[in-house]
Order: sequence, then C-alpha cells, then structure tokens
Amino acid sequence: MKIGAIDIVPILDGIARLPLVGTVVHARGARWECRHQPLDADGRIRMDVGSFLMRLGDRTVLVDAGTGPGFEHDGFATGGLLDNLRRAGVAPEDVTDVVFTHLHVDHVGWSTVRDEAVFPRATFRMHAADWAHFTTGDTADPAVQQTFAPITGQIETFDEETELAPGLIARPAPGHTPGSTVFVVSDGGERALLLGDVLHTVGELTDPEWEGMFDVDRPAATAMRQRLAAELEASGDVFAPAHFPELAFGRLVNADGIRQFAWV
Repeated sequence: MKIGAIDIVPILDGIARLPLVGTVVHARGARWECRHQPLDADGRIRMDVGSFLMRLGDRTVLVDAGTGPGFEHDGFATGGLLDNLRRAGVAPEDVTDVVFTHLHVDHVGWSTVRDEAVFPRATFRMHAADWAHFTTGDTADPAVQQTFAPITGQIETFDEETELAPGLIARPAPGHTPGSTVFVVSDGGERALLLGDVLHTVGELTDPEWEGMFDVDRPAATAMRQRLAAELEASGDVFAPAHFPELAFGRLVNADGIRQFAWV
C-alpha cells in the first residue's frame, strides 16, 4: 500500500485458523454471513499474523513482531516473518524501530529469540499502559515478560498521542488492551490507519453488534471500534487491522445509508 511516498509492506509471519465462536460474538446471536471473510468447513475464520514494514527517511520501522519461532497454539502455523522480511530486502539489523499496537504474544514474539534481540539496532516502543499491564502485577504475562527481559534497555514507552517518526503517529485506542494503539501513517495528503486488534473481522465494522472475544475491556473496545468505524467511513482512509487475510487493506464506504466494506 502506497501512502504518498511511503510504502507500507505487509510482512507475513503465518496464518491462524480460529473457531468463529471463540473470536467474535453477536449480541443477538446472529449467524456469520460475511462474504469478505468466509468460514472454512470446520467453522473457522482465517486470521493472518505478521508485521507492517515502512521506510521513513533513514528509519526502517516494523509495526508489531508476530509470534516468534516455535509458537505452539491450536490453529496457528507461523514462524516465517524473518524470511519474508529478507525477501522484502530488509535484514534484522536494518530495522531501527519496532512499534507495537499492543503486547499480546502474537504481536511481540520476534522481539527476542533465545534471550537475544532479533533486531539488535532497534528501539522498541509501546504504550506505557500495556507495558504495565503485561509485565507487572497480577495481569503480567510470563511469556511477554520473558520476551522483553533481554531488551529492557532498548524499550521506550509513550502515554499519549505522539509522532514516533516523520509520518507515523501513535494514537492510543484503549479497550482491546489498556494500551492498545492505532498507528496513523500520512504523507502527501493521504492517510492509512494500522488498527492492530481494535478489530479482527469485517463484521465488526459493518454490524456494531459483533464484538471481539479477546478484548480486555469489551465495552470500551466496542465503543472505540465504532468511533473508528465512523471516522473511517467519513474520511475514506484505507486501513488494515493486524489479522485480515494477507494483512490486506480495506476501505469503508456508505451506500444508500448502509456502511459497506471493500478490499483495496
């Protein structure tokens, strides 16, 4: 996806196929009838995993870091991020910034491997609320703690909307996690929004009664998702959540008063 002079390149780590019933739920029990994301014969929905690569001036930026190698979870077939990054012409040591939409394990895994930084020159940036939630107190995730322990000296946090690099703004969007973040990429009068896990499916955009099952604060996440959907419908900006098939971009349009989705 090209935004002005900025190329946003999806870097696939792999594919997950997850039961719909564990991914989203409808407030009135409606059946899933989304032609953009059909279910397979076993009632599973495809959820791709990976990163988005951007070159911003002299900065090489990754948004999220996949599952890492050897990730064992039902339905996941991942581990290809570094190979696909190299196919895009980028070596791990070329990456200057890794920025996180949030700190669930399928977004941070390639940060370190065997207690060493995979991206040795990078600064790792995330919202302070997620850092606190996932690494301290009763809500800490041991897998996330272990991932980040070798690189604490390379970590920086933010706690408000901030420009992390020219053309890249981090916008807090709490709900899915306390520090869930949307990244706004802009250049030449064009914008794209990288939504992370603010939503997982097209259905959550076109029918507000579909809600995510992985949200830490479901009411807050639902409200945030609907605010963003209204913004995207009004602006026409392209966007990509973290788990659309092929990490593809889409756009929301209004046709005869009905919000509709289209792949870009």
